[in-house]
This record gives sequence, structure tokens and C-alpha cells, in this order.
Amino acid sequence: MDAFNDFLSDASSFIWGPWLLIPLLLLTGIYLTVVLRGLQVRRFRLAFWLAFVKRADSGAEGDISHYQALATALAATVGVGNIVGVATAISLGGPGAVFWMWFTGMVGMATKYSEAFLGVRFRRTDAAGEQSGGPMHYLRNGIKGPVGVFLGGFFAVAGAIAAFGIGNMTQANAVAENVNQEWGVPTWATGAIVTVLAGAVILGGIKSIGRFTSAFVPLMIVLYILGGAAVLAFNITEVPAAIKLIFADAFTGTSAVGGFAGAGVAAAIRYGVARGIFSNESGLGTGGIAAAAAKTTHPVRQALVSMTQTFIDTLVVVSFTALTIIVTGAWKTGGEDDAGTFTARAFDEGLPGDWGSVIVTISLIFFAFSTLLGWSYYGERCVEFLFGRKVVLPYRVLFIVVSYIGATTTLTTVWTFSDVMNGLMALPNLIGLLILSPLVWRETRDYFRGETPKEDTETATSTS
Repeated sequence: MDAFNDFLSDASSFIWGPWLLIPLLLLTGIYLTVVLRGLQVRRFRLAFWLAFVKRADSGAEGDISHYQALATALAATVGVGNIVGVATAISLGGPGAVFWMWFTGMVGMATKYSEAFLGVRFRRTDAAGEQSGGPMHYLRNGIKGPVGVFLGGFFAVAGAIAAFGIGNMTQANAVAENVNQEWGVPTWATGAIVTVLAGAVILGGIKSIGRFTSAFVPLMIVLYILGGAAVLAFNITEVPAAIKLIFADAFTGTSAVGGFAGAGVAAAIRYGVARGIFSNESGLGTGGIAAAAAKTTHPVRQALVSMTQTFIDTLVVVSFTALTIIVTGAWKTGGEDDAGTFTARAFDEGLPGDWGSVIVTISLIFFAFSTLLGWSYYGERCVEFLFGRKVVLPYRVLFIVVSYIGATTTLTTVWTFSDVMNGLMALPNLIGLLILSPLVWRETRDYFRGETPKEDTETATSTS
């Protein structure tokens, strides 16, 4: 078993190391930003309007609204990484890592746009009349020949397996462990509750998940942001210095201070980019799966909506976590092994009374549970692609059962295995995005030149 763990650790270090996936993800985002001429900035107002005002295209094909598809994607991405992942980035790369998380989020919006565009562009209707799309479809059908078939199948296998790790067992375990530490509830009891609640939502399919997440996700994000905003309000005089520190350390590195051992610029970039990608999943391909279920009249419309998910995840939620950790000085009081407690410590120190750790624990429960729901749909679409509609219900049942196992089991190996499988999802997806980028650019250009509905044109004019 030790040999297997060592193999997984080496594989994860190679895949997510500085010579393979991290630069490929970052450079792909930069390339797509250039190709699309900074669309994430120019069309952000229109994207926001479609997501939160328009919400759905009347009479369009699809299973759920624009907004519900966005909520499903947010459910899957706003998770443990927004709390623990940010703390880990700061503990290893210093405050400067936050700047590189922001940078990754900005260029990642172009990546997410492209994934969602292709997800809708190449979606199809399955045997049950539901829309099915994502990297497995646009790799197979967008890239002709055996290469596309191989890449699509490879992604689907990796995605179906990864869903049980990063999207299920690790999330259920995070809920059970934190509830046990905060309130002393046995992990088996929490596991049973999570399993029942997950089953009640997941068995209903994407329409059930969409309805639940569209109401649940905004509440969980608002709760966490209000808590973070309160911490910043009580430490308002430290906020300008914290922002200055983030920008300065991004290019100079961070000197040793308190329990922090110091970090150079390379560490800030490496861990900021890695944790930023882990948080928003831009480049992983999952955003295209959720987008494909949306009721939309054109791929551009849902792609614009989908890219706001990366903005909310990385440039909003991550920012509140990072600033609370920095303004309270929590990042100075422990090393890498204490990173998981940074956020809770920051909230405890930044708020009066004992409310800080309670807010973080509740937020982590919500974030982890919502991630479990979103990833159940991702895994389901992958197995449906591989084996047909007949396996969907058995997969849902198995996914629900595995969530209980995750809540009651030690998961050191599962975390590492999840990192490897996520990397194996990203590789074929990034290849596909690069190959299909001319199609994304061409059809996006044509949409805004002559096919944009009047209401969209009026909304988009001020951001063009």
C-alpha cells in the first residue's frame, strides 16, 4: 500500500508540477483571452445580465435555466478549496500567491467561456430526452478521427472516476470531520444525514439538482461573504495594507515572519496558480457539462453566463477568504501543517465572541455538500457517454452510497488519487480547447456581428 501511495504522490507531483499542467492551464487561459480579445472584460455586463436578470431563454432546448446551470456549476466549484485551498496557497506561497489566484481567475474566465461554448455547441439529446454535453462530446465530435474518439473517451473515464474522489468522498469526509470537531457529532451520524439529503436531490436528476442549487448556492455564498465582510469591517484599517502586500509579494516574494518560513516569487506563482485552478476548475472541462443542460438559443449566451462562475468563485469568494487571513495576521502564526485552520482562526480573531469558527464550519458544510451535488451530475454524464442511459440510475445510487463511505473513512490516498484523476481530465480537455479555439472565436465573432438579439445588443453596447 505504501508503494501505491508513493506512486500516486509522484504521479500527482508530475501532473500538477511546474513543467506540465500548471503552465499548460495558465498559458491556455492567456491564449484564449488573447484570441477572444478580452471578452471576459468587454462582455462582462452582458454576461451578468443574462445570468441574473434574463435567467432563461424562452422556448429554447434544454433542461434547466441559464441561472440554474450556473448555480449547478457554482455548487460544484465553490467548495473546500475556497476555504482550505486559499489558506494552503498563502501558507506555501505567501500573500503574493493571492495575486496569482486572481490572475488565474481572470484568464480562467476565457477558458470557462470556451468550455461552456463547446459544451452547448456539441451537445446532444440522450435516450431520456435530456441534454448531454461536455468535453467528452466536443472532443469526439469536434476533433474528427480516432484522436477525437480517444480524447473524448479518455476524459469520460477520468471524469466518471474522479467524481467519486474529489466530488464525493473527500467532500463528505470534510463535512463529517468538521462537524465532529466543532460539535462532537459522530461521523457515522453525519454520514447518514449527508447520504439521505444527497439521495433526495440526486435521484431526481439535473432538474432536481438545478432547483435545489439555484436556491441553496446563493444563500451559502452570501452567508460566507457576510461573515468575511464583518471580519474586514472590524479590521478595516488593515485592508489597504493587506491589498498592497498581495501585489508587492506577488513580484518580490515574502520574507520569513512569525511562523511563516518565507517564500520566493516562484512559490507564489506556483501555489497561487495551482490553488486558483483547483478552486474554479477552469480548464478541467466540468463547466461545459453543466452548461450543456441549459435552455439557451445560442452557445455564446450560456458561455457568457458560465464565465461569471469563475469570477464569483475566484475573484469574489476567494478574495474574502484571503483578505480575512491576511488582515488578521492568521497566516503568520503557523506553518504548512496548520494551513487548514487559518481561515477558522482568522474568523475567530476577527469577530467578537465565538462565532468565527461556527461560520466557517457551517460554510464548509454547505460548500462541500453543494460540491457533492454538482459532481454527481458530472460523473453521471460521463458514464452515460460511455455506457448509455441504462447506467444512469445505478450510478446515482452508487454515488449516494459512496458518500457515506467517504464520511466514515480516512481518505489520505483518495485525496492524492483525486488530484491525479483531475489532472487526467484536464489534459485532453486543454488539447481540445486549443484545437477548437478557431471555432470558438469564429462563431463568437459572428454572433456579435450579426446574430445578436436586439435586447442583447442594447445590453452589450456599453461594454463593447
